[in-house]
Amino acid sequence: MQEASKSEAKLIGLAMLAGLIVGLILYFTGTGEYVEYVKPIGTIFVRLLKMVIIPLVFSSIFMAMFHLGTPEALGSMGRKAVAYYFITTVCAVFLGIVFVNLINPGVGADLGAAGIHGLNSTMQQKVTSTQGLWSTVIGVLVDAIPTNPFASMADGTVLQVIVFAIMFGIVALYLPKESEAVIKFMKSLEAMTLRLTHVIMKFAPIGIFVLMLDVMAKTGFDAVISLSKYMATVILGLACHFVILLLIAAWRLKKSPAFILKSLSSPLLTAFSTSSSAATLPITMTTVEENLGVRKDTAKFVLPLGATINMDGTALYESVAAIFIAQAYGIHLGIDKQIIVFMTASLAAIGAAAIPGAGLITMSIVLGAVGLPIEGIGLILAVDRILDMFRTTVNVFGDCVGTIVVDSLLEENDFQEDEPEGEVVTP
Repeated sequence: MQEASKSEAKLIGLAMLAGLIVGLILYFTGTGEYVEYVKPIGTIFVRLLKMVIIPLVFSSIFMAMFHLGTPEALGSMGRKAVAYYFITTVCAVFLGIVFVNLINPGVGADLGAAGIHGLNSTMQQKVTSTQGLWSTVIGVLVDAIPTNPFASMADGTVLQVIVFAIMFGIVALYLPKESEAVIKFMKSLEAMTLRLTHVIMKFAPIGIFVLMLDVMAKTGFDAVISLSKYMATVILGLACHFVILLLIAAWRLKKSPAFILKSLSSPLLTAFSTSSSAATLPITMTTVEENLGVRKDTAKFVLPLGATINMDGTALYESVAAIFIAQAYGIHLGIDKQIIVFMTASLAAIGAAAIPGAGLITMSIVLGAVGLPIEGIGLILAVDRILDMFRTTVNVFGDCVGTIVVDSLLEENDFQEDEPEGEVVTP
């Protein structure tokens, strides 16, 4: 698995480099129009990504909710873990929005003017519309509730699909027997959609080459500069969030930050090299128990839960990427749209699979929620695999810190509460 991941990273890196070099050659020789002959390949790749969004987000978020466990088994430990993970994810998204608005990495790229599926005037008006703050917040909350979830799926109204999936998954917790057929269907749908996503991502190097070629041939070094600023913004935001988590861990564990970093070096390096929270999980569980003294029962429950629903790094990255793409198209997102980015990135991160490249799929969810063209993902695809290593490291570190915090808040009777008597239906 790790070897395959490294091989994919190399291919994507080579594709990015080749697209950049060939695109710049076409730009400086004035032959950028020849890109139109291969551009449909990039369009097909983007459409394939769009194809899996709704079934993947619906099934993944439903199963993530169901995997929280039965209401009885969830207990005090589960409530504390879910509350902590939700708070840190929201903080990560907020931090990303702050950094991208301060640095403005996409300003000046002008992708819309370059002809890359530019936004028409109607869409521009829709994206940039603004209201008062209070009416905006209320409007976003009201619009997030679907009147017809199937119509929301057909229309691609992603935020409504996410909200329905969360509610539907929670109801399944209370009706384990009645929902058995639905759970089996959702489990199969998730597995099949993830498999299809893996197959689509096999063509990522080709898609990235064409999309990068298209951008470079039309914008030249402007895109390179904006892309570099985008990478710096994401990494800076992730580093800031990492430091905050480190200070929280040092406070709850009453140990120095250096001690915590040294103790967790193995899972963090593994996460960085594999870009997979799931692949790192066994190492993480052993490390927090042996090196940090976290109780085994806490680690066994909180860490797998975190690998499922806690994606701080992914959520931060998505908020930065969405606003960066808007800036690159010359579109100013008003506060109403940034609130939607905030909500969608926070919720979509719950359904992000713990596998390399999962953030790409959820990224397209956030773009669709605010009416931005998914084609804009072509630019960030080029460096996504590199940033995936950084955000996965933050994801895993967030899981570790969550385990430390929850363990420090628990009493002995909390462990007894989480061991239900009799037979329990396990998701």
